[in-house]
Amino acid sequence: MKEITLYTDGACSGNPGPGGYGAVLVYGKREKELCGGEESTTNNRMELMGAIAGLEAIKEPCKVTLVSDSRYLVDAIEKGWLASWQAKNWKKADGKPALNVDLWKRLLVQLSRHDVSLSWIKGHAGHPYNERCDALAVSYYKRLQEERGT
Repeated sequence: MKEITLYTDGACSGNPGPGGYGAVLVYGKREKELCGGEESTTNNRMELMGAIAGLEAIKEPCKVTLVSDSRYLVDAIEKGWLASWQAKNWKKADGKPALNVDLWKRLLVQLSRHDVSLSWIKGHAGHPYNERCDALAVSYYKRLQEERGT
């Protein structure tokens, strides 16, 4: 099974507001950058989309180390929140609806397809790939802002 490292980040101008995500896939000496976004979104949605887009871009099942500065993403999986929300018909421990269910469902498909381990890193702390992902995300939402003249 191929081993890939996936670095991701999400960014938003306002919450909600225009947002972007960036992802960098690293396989050996090869790298692939991805970015995208939405005109009205949240930072958490963009964090999830970075991971989803990166995992969906991998053509075959692989062993993936997903590196993110998002506690929302990493903790939801590692601390079992995601499994709990799913088991409770997408309700949180307080009984309120879980947020971003559409994206969590897409992510679950990818988590079942790949052997994924997660690694949290501190954001904006000089990690080259995290900074690169942030730059991709920010440049995408800035492009959205320019297109709509804000």
